[in-house]
Amino acid sequence: MTAGELGVQIIQLLLIAIPIASISWTITHEEIFREPREFCARCSKQARHLLQRKFFYLFTCEYCFSHWVAVLFLLITHYRLIYQDWRGSLLGFFALVWMANQYISIFDRLRLNIKRERVEIKGEEHEVKRKTGEDQRKVA
Repeated sequence: MTAGELGVQIIQLLLIAIPIASISWTITHEEIFREPREFCARCSKQARHLLQRKFFYLFTCEYCFSHWVAVLFLLITHYRLIYQDWRGSLLGFFALVWMANQYISIFDRLRLNIKRERVEIKGEEHEVKRKTGEDQRKVA
């Protein structure tokens, strides 16, 4: 394997992991899938059999779900890392899952910071309204 081939594989890894992260996050967190996710969460706690509980739990955990999405993308893309046989598929699978979860962590942190900033801004707006209300009462 040449350095150029490895470079292409790394770029493919970085790119293929993006839709894996996006699909995993969307299904396990976004509002559009809230009802099915809540159903799966209930079933993951209330199902009688262990395998049923674990199956439904997959749809509530982005890390767990990303493994299955990575398998799907491996089947679609035939991505392999370093080796061109089953070992490359295995390495590619774990690398894709790891990279997708890095993207998910970055996105989660970014959303958390955005939410914190919104709360801080609302608090500041409330404080300004309170002060302007007090100032208007003093003038009157």
